[in-house]
Amino acid sequence: MTRAVRTPAGSRPALAGALVLTLVAGGFAAWTGRDWYAAAHDDSAAYAVQRDRALAAGEQAVQNLNTLDHRRVEQGLDLWESSTTGDLHKQLVDGRQEFTGQVKTAKTVTTARVLSGAVTELDDRAGRARVLVALRITVTTPDSKSTEKDSRMLGELTRSDGRWKLSGLGQVPVGGTAAG
Repeated sequence: MTRAVRTPAGSRPALAGALVLTLVAGGFAAWTGRDWYAAAHDDSAAYAVQRDRALAAGEQAVQNLNTLDHRRVEQGLDLWESSTTGDLHKQLVDGRQEFTGQVKTAKTVTTARVLSGAVTELDDRAGRARVLVALRITVTTPDSKSTEKDSRMLGELTRSDGRWKLSGLGQVPVGGTAAG
């Protein structure tokens, strides 16, 4: 003889409520998981990551090429060379000996600080980018006198071995300079 198990009258609504909450939680998890997956595999997110990497590398490279201490000129020029590629790198390597003599004779210390920067162009597939970087450059002479100058530089970057490196660098006019 089998006996029917009776559930208390109040437990059915609680069981139904628990089932509804479980279904709602599962639906929410599926919805947020789908959104997370879509965001993680979105091309614009990958593009933004490359833009940020190019900007950080460009700012650092421009700062490196505007900083040099006559007491550690060899280390400074090594940093310049490791920050560059292409024709710019070749120019630095070819002119290194002459430039070293000039810096040691002048006995100056030049430091640069990035004020702001922006990526003006990015071709991720071709591995090319351009950055505009605003700097404050301080030059200290042997008699400990310092002068500051604000400068804007336009840098061309090339991705080399997975890293963005400076392949070109030029001065951009600051303030009311007329183009002509």
